Amino acid sequence: MARTARTTAADQGRVDPLLDVVVDILESDGYDAVQLRTVARRARTSLTTIYKRYPTRDELILAALEAWMAENRYAGVVPHARRPGESLYDALMGLFREIFEPWERHPRMLAVYYRVRSSPSGQRLLNRGLELVGPAGLQLLADVDDEFIGNLDTIVSSVVYGLLGRFAIGEIAITDILPTLDRTVYWLTKGYEAAGPDSSPAVEAGKRRGR
Repeated sequence: MARTARTTAADQGRVDPLLDVVVDILESDGYDAVQLRTVARRARTSLTTIYKRYPTRDELILAALEAWMAENRYAGVVPHARRPGESLYDALMGLFREIFEPWERHPRMLAVYYRVRSSPSGQRLLNRGLELVGPAGLQLLADVDDEFIGNLDTIVSSVVYGLLGRFAIGEIAITDILPTLDRTVYWLTKGYEAAGPDSSPAVEAGKRRGR
């Protein structure tokens, strides 16, 4: 039942007053402020009803975050091919801006995201994001070497996770995330395009062995 409720809210975009209350608390006061008695009172429901849908407080927060992300963070992500003459860098950064600019308007939700992402539920949250963003990214990378795609994914994922962690503990401002990601993508794509399709690490290793 809990899974059905989450799917209804996140996937179909239906209004769920219970999750709306949780999102309001998360945005105004943060993760630790979500108390089930407060949520029940503000949503005009009972604790029993909440527990039937979400066995734990963390499950409720995860569901609210997923619903918020479907409506805000991923709403502008539409799979499309690169435009004629568009560089790989420009195409990828267009996608990343669609994903990350909503966070700049909702910094407390980004802190909540990082906390959930670092929890046992983090893999599910990541998988949910990949389901929504993956097709758009792969379409932009349709003519790109598979090895580079794998390297790009590994490096960018690590950079993003590190940036989110630094933001969460107050080391950097939320507006520092996109510029750093921009520089990372720029140099990765610049190196790939300069090297050409025959200069991947595997190809270069084969050339050395054949000498």
